Amino acid sequence: MQQEALSFFSSSFPSLHRSFPTLSRLRFHHFPALSFKPNTSSSSSSSLFKSPDFTNFTSTTTTTTTETLESSIHEKLIYLDSLGIDFLTLINRHPPLLSTALSAVKSVVDYMTTPPINFTLQDFRRLVSMCPELLTSPLNSHTIPVITFLLREVGVDSIFDLRQALRRRPRLLACSVDHQLRPTLYFLQRIGILDPHKHTYLLSCSVENKLVPRIDYFEKLGFSRRSAAAMFKRFPQLFNYSIAENYEPKLNYLMVEMGRDVREILEFPQYFSFSLENRIKPRHQACAAKGVRFPLPVMLKTNEAGFRDTLEGTWNVGKE
Repeated sequence: MQQEALSFFSSSFPSLHRSFPTLSRLRFHHFPALSFKPNTSSSSSSSLFKSPDFTNFTSTTTTTTTETLESSIHEKLIYLDSLGIDFLTLINRHPPLLSTALSAVKSVVDYMTTPPINFTLQDFRRLVSMCPELLTSPLNSHTIPVITFLLREVGVDSIFDLRQALRRRPRLLACSVDHQLRPTLYFLQRIGILDPHKHTYLLSCSVENKLVPRIDYFEKLGFSRRSAAAMFKRFPQLFNYSIAENYEPKLNYLMVEMGRDVREILEFPQYFSFSLENRIKPRHQACAAKGVRFPLPVMLKTNEAGFRDTLEGTWNVGKE
């Protein structure tokens, strides 16, 4: 990955000559220099631009600018490396970090790793690896408003719970309050999810591209809009499952192989949270072998020992 990052520098800045000190942890020997070339067009040129004094001034200015930018990038590399963050890998994934001021990066790090937020460095490194935008987002106009929104409007109960929410869904820190978080909060509240602080992972989801299409899917099965929305109110995690990889194969098995009415999932949408191969199929096959039919919650929610005891007990009673 570091080689790819170096390739990124090479393709972005053609003149790479200047060397920087070796950092043993990053294992590289030459840090790329930035090259800025003045306009060499001959049109409308005058003797002023050809004079030795002007040429020397341009050369000096270009050299100074290049050295300043190189120094800034090198300082960021050293600083992030001291935190255990691989700068070269990170800019390959998120190039805007290259032009972000070191002072801005330090402000974000200080805010997130000192009281009251107080993430450990290990947790902070994980946040950055999953959401590199954290380091380039303006602290006062973006990151602090996101934190404030989660605490005040969403109702996250404490700083401890806030850290838990961000560990679970670091991408929250990349979302706009006005254009993403607040509209999604209002949508969840409209369908009856009145404890959004327990489901903050949903706030980074697009209403139009993710949440609404999942409700629409169940409407197409014949459920009313109200009934479909009630399923998600009862089990908000249902929004996180894929239509093609979760809903469709599990519904197909429910109706075709198990011979059950699709309306059973209205009362038990948690059905979609169980593994088709490791829980649903084996439990159904075990029931079918005994000629027993349980309600979905009884068949799926109990642990293996409890399920076997219930199955044997029901089967023995049936034989009598």
